[in-house]
Amino acid sequence: MKAAQDIILKPIITEQSIDGLPNNKYTFQVAKDANKLEIKAAVEELFNVEVVKVNTVNCRGRQKRMGRFVGTTSSYKKAVVTVNPEPTNAKGTKKADKKRGTIEFFDGMY
Repeated sequence: MKAAQDIILKPIITEQSIDGLPNNKYTFQVAKDANKLEIKAAVEELFNVEVVKVNTVNCRGRQKRMGRFVGTTSSYKKAVVTVNPEPTNAKGTKKADKKRGTIEFFDGMY
């Protein structure tokens, strides 16, 4: 199994992704071969939150020109992760293991 850092590559910060923050939807660029279960486990491990839902999109690279030369940007996979807004505590665990309701990196962006 891959490490969580190899699955979640970077956050995607766009107007559309920022509009989803009030609804607890966070957008990440993920590894192309990662499935929804691996993405869910990686986000829960890295950010200590409870993931409710994962939606994925394969984004094709766009065609770019530089003078007479034509090329494409790289393709990537995008995941929109919905997080449970209520902090939860798993059964039989300490209060220190409490899962947060938001991802701290995105706090203050909207």
